[in-house]
Amino acid sequence: MNSPDHGSPTGQFDAVIFDLLTALIDSWTLWNDVAGSEEDGLRWRKEYLRLTYGAGAYRPYETIVAEAAAAAEINSEAAGELARRWNELRAWPETHRVLTELHNHAMLGVVTNCSVQLGHAAAESVFSDFQVVVTAEEAGFYKPRRETYAKTLEALGTDPPRTLFVAGSAADVPGASALGMPVY
Repeated sequence: MNSPDHGSPTGQFDAVIFDLLTALIDSWTLWNDVAGSEEDGLRWRKEYLRLTYGAGAYRPYETIVAEAAAAAEINSEAAGELARRWNELRAWPETHRVLTELHNHAMLGVVTNCSVQLGHAAAESVFSDFQVVVTAEEAGFYKPRRETYAKTLEALGTDPPRTLFVAGSAADVPGASALGMPVY
């Protein structure tokens, strides 16, 4: 296990890993805007989640987003529009302050169900000092499969019980906790 350079104030965690697109970023607003309404955005997002949870091995994120749009009867251009407007994603108001404070005490990482290109772009827009960003594409599987969390732990060199996972939704809990990570 690698220890962080600066130690946790409580000594409880060496690292904190975040879900990117819900815990750190308000991705819903962009999905809703691209879909045309909150109702359509929610329907599209639910279909996307259904498809990723059932995906097995990684299939391109952009393909799944497009399939979800079709299944949710959203404009056929929506998936491309979402990718084109990806730079419009915004962090929650407190995100930068919290990450800056935590960075003084623990290593920080992100695990996300995006492609490499979109995941790294979104993470960089939120905070430039993550020690690791792991995407579903890099892990070979979508969350909540345990492989995505395991790859992030491996990249950080931390033990599961000393690595807090901050989930964006309850769906993240089984994969992270199955490895022995505490989940918030």
